[in-house]
Amino acid sequence: QVQLVESGGALVQAGASLRLSCAASGGTFSSWAMGWFRQAPGKEREFVAYISPTASSTYYSDDVKGRFSISRDNAKNTVSLQMNSLKPEDTAVYYCAAGPLNSWEAKNYNYWGQGTPVTVSS
Repeated sequence: QVQLVESGGALVQAGASLRLSCAASGGTFSSWAMGWFRQAPGKEREFVAYISPTASSTYYSDDVKGRFSISRDNAKNTVSLQMNSLKPEDTAVYYCAAGPLNSWEAKNYNYWGQGTPVTVSS
């Protein structure tokens, strides 16, 4: 059974940086595309970033492009999201996900973590 466990969420002030991590177990991590999604209170889950299995390709939503950076370590079965210049509108629960396709669509991800909360105060 594949398990994804996120960590690193916190309460920070606007302009701060935060690094989220996701540890995977129970499958072939190096064969999956990995994505980060987020869900703010009262809103639908939205795409943040993805990274291809070999890290040769990354893609970001317009909202985070230039501020966030996704990376992975296939030797350690982890994927990270470096978040810089955080804004109050980045406040959300952040989820990592694994799937067979490089995709911005949640439906293309088979496995999901439980999420880690990020709160950015103004």
